[in-house]
Amino acid sequence: MGRRSPSASGGADGFGLLAAGFGRPLVLVLFEGRAGFVAEATPCSLFVSGALTARTVPFTGVIDAVNSQRPPASGPPFEVEAFAVEAESSDGIELEAEAAWPSATGPDGASVDGGSSAGTAAAVAVLSHPHPLYGGDMWNPLVDHLFRALPASGIATFRYNFRGVGGSGGRHDDGKAEQLDAAAAFDAAVRLAADRSPAAGAPPVVSAGWSFGGDVSLAATHDGLSAWIGIAAPLRIVDPASMGAAADPRPKLLLVPEHDQFCSPAEAAEITEGWANTQLDVISGGDHFLMGHARVVGEKIAAFVNGLR
Repeated sequence: MGRRSPSASGGADGFGLLAAGFGRPLVLVLFEGRAGFVAEATPCSLFVSGALTARTVPFTGVIDAVNSQRPPASGPPFEVEAFAVEAESSDGIELEAEAAWPSATGPDGASVDGGSSAGTAAAVAVLSHPHPLYGGDMWNPLVDHLFRALPASGIATFRYNFRGVGGSGGRHDDGKAEQLDAAAAFDAAVRLAADRSPAAGAPPVVSAGWSFGGDVSLAATHDGLSAWIGIAAPLRIVDPASMGAAADPRPKLLLVPEHDQFCSPAEAAEITEGWANTQLDVISGGDHFLMGHARVVGEKIAAFVNGLR
Protein backbone atom coordinates (compact mmCIF):
# COMPACT_ATOMS: atom_id res chain seq x y z
CA MET A 1 0.00 0.00 0.00
CA GLY A 2 1.68 3.21 -1.11
CA ARG A 3 1.52 6.63 0.41
CA ARG A 4 1.02 9.82 -1.50
CA SER A 5 1.31 13.43 -0.50
CA PRO A 6 -1.65 15.82 -0.66
CA SER A 7 -0.18 17.58 -3.69
CA ALA A 8 0.18 14.28 -5.54
CA SER A 9 -3.31 12.95 -4.87
CA GLY A 10 -6.44 13.53 -6.87
CA GLY A 11 -9.10 16.12 -6.23
CA ALA A 12 -9.24 19.85 -6.67
CA ASP A 13 -6.03 21.85 -6.97
CA GLY A 14 -7.38 25.32 -6.23
CA PHE A 15 -10.78 26.87 -6.02
CA GLY A 16 -12.91 24.48 -8.04
CA LEU A 17 -16.61 25.16 -8.20
CA LEU A 18 -19.29 22.53 -8.22
CA ALA A 19 -23.05 22.84 -8.45
CA ALA A 20 -24.17 20.80 -5.45
CA GLY A 21 -25.52 21.04 -1.93
CA PHE A 22 -26.04 18.81 1.07
CA GLY A 23 -29.76 18.19 0.68
CA ARG A 24 -30.45 21.84 -0.14
CA PRO A 25 -31.46 23.58 -3.38
CA LEU A 26 -28.75 23.69 -6.03
CA VAL A 27 -25.95 26.02 -4.98
CA LEU A 28 -22.33 26.61 -5.89
CA VAL A 29 -19.85 25.23 -3.36
CA LEU A 30 -16.09 24.88 -3.22
CA PHE A 31 -14.50 21.50 -3.65
CA GLU A 32 -13.56 19.91 -0.34
CA GLY A 33 -10.24 19.07 -1.94
CA ARG A 34 -6.95 20.94 -1.77
CA ALA A 35 -7.87 24.59 -2.08
CA GLY A 36 -6.20 27.32 -0.08
CA PHE A 37 -3.64 25.39 1.97
CA VAL A 38 0.11 25.90 2.07
CA ALA A 39 2.85 23.91 3.76
CA GLU A 40 4.98 25.43 6.51
CA ALA A 41 8.19 23.66 7.47
CA THR A 42 8.53 22.71 11.13
CA PRO A 43 11.42 21.04 12.99
CA CYS A 44 9.86 17.60 12.82
CA SER A 45 10.10 14.49 10.70
CA LEU A 46 7.80 11.73 9.54
CA PHE A 47 9.37 8.29 9.89
CA VAL A 48 7.58 5.91 7.55
CA SER A 49 7.81 2.23 8.43
CA GLY A 50 5.87 -1.01 8.49
CA ALA A 51 4.17 -1.90 5.22
CA LEU A 52 5.46 1.31 3.70
CA THR A 53 9.03 1.85 2.53
CA ALA A 54 11.18 2.63 5.60
CA ARG A 55 12.58 6.11 5.21
CA THR A 56 12.69 9.46 6.95
CA VAL A 57 11.07 12.35 5.09
CA PRO A 58 10.72 16.03 6.00
CA PHE A 59 7.68 16.74 8.15
CA THR A 60 5.64 19.76 7.13
CA GLY A 61 2.84 21.19 9.19
CA VAL A 62 0.07 21.82 6.69
CA ILE A 63 -1.71 25.07 7.51
CA ASP A 64 -3.82 27.64 5.71
CA ALA A 65 -2.64 30.64 3.74
CA VAL A 66 -4.36 32.94 6.22
CA ASN A 67 -2.20 31.52 9.01
CA SER A 68 1.01 31.25 6.98
CA GLN A 69 2.62 34.25 8.71
CA ARG A 70 2.32 32.63 12.13
CA PRO A 71 5.46 30.99 13.51
CA PRO A 72 5.59 27.20 13.93
CA ALA A 73 4.20 25.87 17.18
CA SER A 74 6.72 25.89 20.02
CA GLY A 75 8.14 22.68 21.43
CA PRO A 76 10.98 20.23 20.88
CA PRO A 77 11.54 18.43 17.58
CA PHE A 78 9.70 15.16 17.36
CA GLU A 79 9.24 12.18 15.07
CA VAL A 80 6.03 10.64 13.89
CA GLU A 81 6.08 7.00 12.90
CA ALA A 82 3.62 6.38 10.06
CA PHE A 83 2.62 2.94 8.87
CA ALA A 84 -0.05 1.23 6.80
CA VAL A 85 -2.90 -0.46 8.66
CA GLU A 86 -5.23 -3.23 7.53
CA ALA A 87 -8.94 -2.43 7.84
CA GLU A 88 -11.92 -4.29 6.42
CA SER A 89 -15.61 -3.45 6.72
CA SER A 90 -18.16 -5.96 7.96
CA ASP A 91 -19.38 -6.45 4.38
CA GLY A 92 -15.90 -7.38 3.18
CA ILE A 93 -14.63 -4.09 1.73
CA GLU A 94 -10.88 -3.59 2.16
CA LEU A 95 -10.06 -0.02 3.16
CA GLU A 96 -6.91 1.97 2.57
CA ALA A 97 -5.69 3.20 5.95
CA GLU A 98 -2.60 4.39 7.78
CA ALA A 99 -1.68 5.54 11.27
CA ALA A 100 0.79 8.00 12.75
CA TRP A 101 2.21 7.34 16.19
CA PRO A 102 4.30 9.63 18.41
CA SER A 103 7.88 8.39 18.42
CA ALA A 104 10.05 7.82 21.48
CA THR A 105 12.82 10.08 20.17
CA GLY A 106 13.30 13.20 18.12
CA PRO A 107 15.27 13.35 14.86
CA ASP A 108 18.48 13.96 16.85
CA GLY A 109 18.01 10.73 18.78
CA ALA A 110 17.24 12.51 22.05
CA SER A 111 14.29 11.44 24.15
CA VAL A 112 11.21 13.55 23.54
CA ASP A 113 8.93 14.72 26.32
CA GLY A 114 5.81 16.83 26.05
CA GLY A 115 3.28 14.03 25.59
CA SER A 116 5.17 11.75 23.20
CA SER A 117 7.86 10.30 25.48
CA ALA A 118 8.49 6.56 25.37
CA GLY A 119 6.52 6.39 22.12
CA THR A 120 3.23 6.26 23.99
CA ALA A 121 0.01 7.92 22.87
CA ALA A 122 -2.44 9.72 25.12
CA ALA A 123 -5.23 8.84 22.68
CA VAL A 124 -5.89 7.76 19.09
CA ALA A 125 -7.95 10.04 16.83
CA VAL A 126 -9.73 8.35 13.90
CA LEU A 127 -9.99 10.91 11.07
CA SER A 128 -12.89 10.58 8.62
CA HIS A 129 -12.57 12.64 5.43
CA PRO A 130 -15.04 14.94 3.59
CA HIS A 131 -17.34 14.08 0.69
CA PRO A 132 -15.73 11.80 -1.93
CA LEU A 133 -17.83 13.24 -4.77
CA TYR A 134 -16.45 16.73 -4.10
CA GLY A 135 -12.74 15.88 -3.95
CA GLY A 136 -12.59 14.55 -0.39
CA ASP A 137 -10.16 11.80 0.60
CA MET A 138 -7.85 10.96 3.48
CA TRP A 139 -5.15 13.26 2.02
CA ASN A 140 -7.43 16.29 2.22
CA PRO A 141 -5.30 19.17 3.60
CA LEU A 142 -7.20 19.61 6.86
CA VAL A 143 -7.20 15.85 7.48
CA ASP A 144 -3.52 15.73 6.56
CA HIS A 145 -2.77 18.59 8.95
CA LEU A 146 -4.48 16.76 11.82
CA PHE A 147 -2.83 13.45 10.87
CA ARG A 148 0.61 15.03 11.14
CA ALA A 149 0.09 17.66 13.84
CA LEU A 150 -1.88 15.85 16.57
CA PRO A 151 0.99 13.43 17.36
CA ALA A 152 2.97 16.50 18.51
CA SER A 153 0.42 16.66 21.35
CA GLY A 154 0.84 12.96 22.07
CA ILE A 155 -2.32 11.98 20.17
CA ALA A 156 -1.82 9.20 17.62
CA THR A 157 -3.86 9.45 14.43
CA PHE A 158 -5.59 6.96 12.12
CA ARG A 159 -6.95 7.93 8.72
CA TYR A 160 -8.67 5.89 6.03
CA ASN A 161 -10.41 6.22 2.69
CA PHE A 162 -14.10 5.50 2.46
CA ARG A 163 -15.18 2.83 -0.02
CA GLY A 164 -14.64 3.79 -3.63
CA VAL A 165 -11.93 6.31 -2.76
CA GLY A 166 -8.20 5.91 -3.45
CA GLY A 167 -7.06 2.37 -2.71
CA SER A 168 -10.25 1.35 -0.90
CA GLY A 169 -12.57 -1.15 -2.55
CA GLY A 170 -16.28 -0.87 -3.16
CA ARG A 171 -18.41 2.02 -4.40
CA HIS A 172 -19.69 5.27 -2.93
CA ASP A 173 -23.05 4.78 -1.17
CA ASP A 174 -24.20 8.28 -0.19
CA GLY A 175 -23.19 7.86 3.45
CA LYS A 176 -25.05 4.60 4.13
CA ALA A 177 -22.55 1.74 3.66
CA GLU A 178 -19.80 4.23 4.58
CA GLN A 179 -21.01 3.84 8.17
CA LEU A 180 -19.61 0.30 8.00
CA ASP A 181 -16.30 1.81 6.89
CA ALA A 182 -16.21 4.15 9.88
CA ALA A 183 -17.03 1.26 12.23
CA ALA A 184 -14.22 -0.77 10.65
CA ALA A 185 -11.81 2.13 11.17
CA PHE A 186 -12.85 2.40 14.81
CA ASP A 187 -12.28 -1.34 15.23
CA ALA A 188 -8.85 -1.23 13.57
CA ALA A 189 -7.82 1.76 15.71
CA VAL A 190 -8.98 0.06 18.92
CA ARG A 191 -6.96 -3.05 18.05
CA LEU A 192 -3.96 -0.93 17.09
CA ALA A 193 -4.13 1.00 20.37
CA ALA A 194 -4.15 -2.26 22.33
CA ASP A 195 -1.31 -3.76 20.29
CA ARG A 196 0.94 -0.70 20.69
CA SER A 197 0.33 -0.21 24.41
CA PRO A 198 0.45 -3.65 26.05
CA ALA A 199 2.11 -2.49 29.28
CA ALA A 200 0.68 0.97 29.86
CA GLY A 201 -2.90 0.09 28.93
CA ALA A 202 -4.60 1.06 25.69
CA PRO A 203 -5.25 4.77 25.15
CA PRO A 204 -8.78 5.98 24.40
CA VAL A 205 -9.92 6.02 20.78
CA VAL A 206 -11.82 9.10 19.59
CA SER A 207 -13.66 9.70 16.31
CA ALA A 208 -12.95 12.98 14.50
CA GLY A 209 -14.82 13.39 11.22
CA TRP A 210 -15.06 16.45 8.98
CA SER A 211 -18.12 17.35 6.87
CA PHE A 212 -19.40 14.15 5.17
CA GLY A 213 -17.01 12.26 7.44
CA GLY A 214 -18.53 14.02 10.43
CA ASP A 215 -22.05 12.85 9.65
CA VAL A 216 -20.98 9.32 8.80
CA SER A 217 -18.78 8.91 11.87
CA LEU A 218 -21.45 10.32 14.19
CA ALA A 219 -23.77 7.66 12.80
CA ALA A 220 -21.30 4.82 13.40
CA THR A 221 -20.36 3.40 16.76
CA HIS A 222 -18.06 0.91 18.47
CA ASP A 223 -17.87 -0.37 22.04
CA GLY A 224 -14.21 0.67 22.24
CA LEU A 225 -14.83 4.27 21.19
CA SER A 226 -14.46 6.90 23.95
CA ALA A 227 -15.88 10.01 22.25
CA TRP A 228 -16.97 11.64 18.98
CA ILE A 229 -15.87 14.92 17.40
CA GLY A 230 -17.88 16.33 14.50
CA ILE A 231 -16.05 19.00 12.48
CA ALA A 232 -18.46 21.10 10.39
CA ALA A 233 -20.84 18.14 10.24
CA PRO A 234 -23.77 19.09 7.94
CA LEU A 235 -26.16 17.01 10.08
CA ARG A 236 -28.20 16.26 6.95
CA ILE A 237 -26.26 13.66 4.92
CA VAL A 238 -27.31 11.12 7.54
CA ASP A 239 -30.57 11.68 9.44
CA PRO A 240 -29.43 13.02 12.84
CA ALA A 241 -32.19 11.05 14.55
CA SER A 242 -30.56 7.83 13.34
CA MET A 243 -27.02 8.75 14.39
CA GLY A 244 -25.62 6.33 16.93
CA ALA A 245 -23.89 9.14 18.82
CA ALA A 246 -27.09 11.09 19.49
CA ALA A 247 -28.38 9.13 22.48
CA ASP A 248 -25.05 7.62 23.50
CA PRO A 249 -23.81 8.82 26.92
CA ARG A 250 -20.19 9.07 25.76
CA PRO A 251 -18.84 12.62 25.23
CA LYS A 252 -19.33 14.48 21.96
CA LEU A 253 -17.80 17.71 20.66
CA LEU A 254 -19.30 19.54 17.68
CA LEU A 255 -16.95 22.09 16.11
CA VAL A 256 -19.27 24.37 14.12
CA PRO A 257 -17.84 27.14 11.91
CA GLU A 258 -19.45 30.51 12.59
CA HIS A 259 -20.35 30.96 8.91
CA ASP A 260 -20.91 27.34 7.88
CA GLN A 261 -22.88 27.31 4.61
CA PHE A 262 -24.60 24.01 5.36
CA CYS A 263 -25.26 24.00 9.10
CA SER A 264 -24.98 27.20 11.14
CA PRO A 265 -24.28 27.15 14.87
CA ALA A 266 -27.95 27.95 15.53
CA GLU A 267 -29.11 25.10 13.29
CA ALA A 268 -26.60 22.69 14.84
CA ALA A 269 -27.77 23.64 18.33
CA GLU A 270 -31.41 23.10 17.38
CA ILE A 271 -30.76 19.77 15.66
CA THR A 272 -28.68 18.37 18.51
CA GLU A 273 -30.83 19.70 21.34
CA GLY A 274 -31.42 16.74 23.59
CA TRP A 275 -28.30 14.87 22.47
CA ALA A 276 -26.59 13.23 25.42
CA ASN A 277 -23.33 14.68 26.76
CA THR A 278 -22.77 17.03 23.80
CA GLN A 279 -20.67 20.21 23.68
CA LEU A 280 -20.96 22.69 20.80
CA ASP A 281 -17.95 24.93 20.12
CA VAL A 282 -18.11 27.66 17.45
CA ILE A 283 -15.07 28.24 15.20
CA SER A 284 -15.02 32.03 15.11
CA GLY A 285 -14.78 33.47 11.58
CA GLY A 286 -14.72 30.07 9.89
CA ASP A 287 -16.90 28.72 7.11
CA HIS A 288 -17.55 25.12 6.14
CA PHE A 289 -14.18 24.72 4.41
CA LEU A 290 -12.21 26.04 7.42
CA MET A 291 -9.50 27.70 5.36
CA GLY A 292 -7.44 29.74 7.80
CA HIS A 293 -8.53 27.61 10.76
CA ALA A 294 -6.63 24.31 10.52
CA ARG A 295 -4.46 25.06 13.52
CA VAL A 296 -7.30 26.12 15.79
CA VAL A 297 -9.25 22.98 14.87
CA GLY A 298 -6.25 20.87 15.92
CA GLU A 299 -5.87 22.82 19.15
CA LYS A 300 -9.55 22.37 20.05
CA ILE A 301 -9.38 18.64 19.31
CA ALA A 302 -6.26 18.23 21.42
CA ALA A 303 -7.81 20.13 24.33
CA PHE A 304 -11.00 18.05 24.20
CA VAL A 305 -9.15 14.73 23.92
CA ASN A 306 -6.72 15.58 26.73
CA GLY A 307 -9.70 16.54 28.87
CA LEU A 308 -11.06 12.99 28.59
CA ARG A 309 -8.25 11.63 30.73
